[in-house]
Amino acid sequence: MKTGAKRFRVDFDVIESWVEPRTRILDLGCGDGTLLARLRDNKTISGYGVEISVHNIIACIDKGVPVIQADLDTGLQDFEPDSVDFVVLSQTLQAIRHPHYLLREMLRVGREAIVSFPNIGHWLARAQLGLGGRMPRTPSLPYNWYNTPNIHLHTLRDFEFLCRQEDIEILERRVLDRHGRSGMLAHRLPNLYGATAMYRIQRGPGMSL
Repeated sequence: MKTGAKRFRVDFDVIESWVEPRTRILDLGCGDGTLLARLRDNKTISGYGVEISVHNIIACIDKGVPVIQADLDTGLQDFEPDSVDFVVLSQTLQAIRHPHYLLREMLRVGREAIVSFPNIGHWLARAQLGLGGRMPRTPSLPYNWYNTPNIHLHTLRDFEFLCRQEDIEILERRVLDRHGRSGMLAHRLPNLYGATAMYRIQRGPGMSL
């Protein structure tokens, strides 16, 4: 579901910094395989991508990235518990029909999960909706309301509330402004000035799978 490596380059930079060398990775909605190829070359990881688009699957194969065609809305039944170290879901959570179910599945399959998503609570999105009266279009939310793949837009607070409900432990959060930087305002007021939110998560002590 990723639409291009260049657009999410900063997103990929943070993910690479979080992923440990020589670990096993599962990249959900892996797009054309750019992230997995980068982690393979820079971190000597092994792993698979999961993608539904035939066009992107062909691009993954061209890069030498192992890929499985599957619909993430059906879950991860084909993967055994604790079969990988990291499960990555980059800029795709908002396009999933049942995000809470997929998060649980990610933490069943992986030791940790890395999730990134556009923050609908960013001030630019709020201004466009509140003052202009139209659905927001921002660098992190570039689609029109009628052609967007995003069906569950949410804020940082929404995501963190869901994590508490599901007994998901947040290990680390990184918030980037609309220029892709971890600036002071995004750090101090993340739900207002964060355009992209990134989280490392793991199972909480009471989470049942």
